[in-house]
Amino acid sequence: MKRDRALHCLKKCVNAQDIVVAVYQTLFDWMAINPRDLNYLSTGAMGHASSHGLGLALANPDRRVLIFDGDGSLLMNLGSLATIADACPENLFHFVFVNGVYEVNGSHPIPARDKVDFCRIALGCGYRYSQRFETLECLEESIAGLLARAGPILVEIKVEPGKMFPRNYDYIHSAKARQIFRTALNSSPPT
Repeated sequence: MKRDRALHCLKKCVNAQDIVVAVYQTLFDWMAINPRDLNYLSTGAMGHASSHGLGLALANPDRRVLIFDGDGSLLMNLGSLATIADACPENLFHFVFVNGVYEVNGSHPIPARDKVDFCRIALGCGYRYSQRFETLECLEESIAGLLARAGPILVEIKVEPGKMFPRNYDYIHSAKARQIFRTALNSSPPT
């Protein structure tokens, strides 16, 4: 499925108080599709979306935390899956967008791209549940039910590039972006 179509599907389920932690091309797409103050911009920390998401989930137990990770990014920090499972935050939902390449870095193939099974790895580490989606229709049918479950949950989404959105590195690395997130997090209590 096209990544932008998958993100449009997820947008329908993200409420105003949810924290979304996104990385790399998924981040740039998400910023264009759903610009919001509670988007945590973690590009520049390849592999750390899951760790940042865990910290945010533990510090904000009354908010859902949705991590929009990449397959290449998660491969750089697989140990975080065990740490997340051990902490067992019920409000953490880990989406891994699988395209088999480091897209923003020239689309170089990731190691073992046809062998890595993130769903099995997550379950082996102790996540409560995992599921893989290869079609938009299945994702649309199941996403609300998945987000109603207790986490941590890992959702693997097989994607290919869709519409390309601008890569605004200056903004995502800016003090302004961090201040906007910090202000939103501290001023809008969860409902």
